[in-house]
Amino acid sequence: MNKSMSYKKVFLKAGKEESLKRFHPWIFSGAIHHIEGEPDEGEIVSVYTSQKEFIAIGHFQVGSIAVRVLTFRDEVIDSAFWKRKLQIAYDLRRSIGVAENPHNNTYRLVHGEGDNLPGLVIDIYAHTAVMQAHSVGMHVCRMQIAEALAEVMGDVVQNIYYKSETTLPFKAELDAENGFIKGGSTDNVAMEYGLRFHVDWLKGQKTGFFVDQRENRALLEKYAKGRDVLNMFCYTGGFSFYAMRGGARLVHSVDSSAKAIDLTNENVQLNFPGDPRHEAFAEDAFKYLDRMGHQYDLIILDPPAFAKHKDALRNALQGYRKLNAKAFEKIRPGGILFTFSCSQVVTKENFRTAVFTAAAMSGRSVRILHQLTQPADHPVNIYHPEGEYLKGLVLYVE
Repeated sequence: MNKSMSYKKVFLKAGKEESLKRFHPWIFSGAIHHIEGEPDEGEIVSVYTSQKEFIAIGHFQVGSIAVRVLTFRDEVIDSAFWKRKLQIAYDLRRSIGVAENPHNNTYRLVHGEGDNLPGLVIDIYAHTAVMQAHSVGMHVCRMQIAEALAEVMGDVVQNIYYKSETTLPFKAELDAENGFIKGGSTDNVAMEYGLRFHVDWLKGQKTGFFVDQRENRALLEKYAKGRDVLNMFCYTGGFSFYAMRGGARLVHSVDSSAKAIDLTNENVQLNFPGDPRHEAFAEDAFKYLDRMGHQYDLIILDPPAFAKHKDALRNALQGYRKLNAKAFEKIRPGGILFTFSCSQVVTKENFRTAVFTAAAMSGRSVRILHQLTQPADHPVNIYHPEGEYLKGLVLYVE
């Protein structure tokens, strides 16, 4: 008997199994012919071709992505399954040197589709794991996942904080309150490459810190020596304290949120107490760029996602163009610009075109030094290229 016999069955329309044969982890509602039984939101279902051949098992959800695939093997999704998946993810983080590293205890342990666990994100901050469900199925399985996580991570993880209030579909009416599933420590200081910072997992964006910029912050450190640095959209000040360690002459951090500015100041203070090189301003980015002079020769532009959906793309590209044009206009000759987009719907080509257009508007000579992406603990599943979202350019402006 098939192991997955107990799961309700989803049958695909003829020919719709092609993407699954190429291991793409999403099944769109339009590909489904019929479903036997009526699965609840988040229920585990088995998927069959129109020829009634088994092809996958995944989480069912109402919406355009109807099934998120957990496995292409005919197996039971139990605690042993979660343990195996989390162990594989942890082994990867150890092998790339971000886990079990005396100078670094901050990393992404599970990156959704990139770790073959669509809808699940787990970030590790010292002894706390922050777990986030982006699908109803992962929300339903949260306790089982948390138990498996505690077993796999042993002493490393003493607290598990569940933070999915803002990431789950509102209409599903789930009781997805944020809170500790295990432990409950308020010690929220973590370390990234020897620098310490406070993580705001209670109220912060994402899981409390932008783990995905670690390698790009480390690169910025190498360019900071003797420069006057402007960190726009600084959030918790990550780029700022790396620039200071890199020997920047001055660092100005700007964010429209006063809370972010408080966090930035706290984090700079944690690493460079009483250092007069740093100042922070709570101000709208465009207003600041408008009123500032030509005093900076290293500028970081790391805005929040300008586009969350395809239909917002045109406005987003206009936003990136406007933002970068201001930087090109104001940066000192010989200056270096780190510019990013974290919108999934903005492709590498889209982003480059927006930045190129901005550069052309300034009429200055601009060279690309680096093309940046997300780090190795945010892997992209080769069968799911949509998982690539972070794009960055490091530019030298004459």
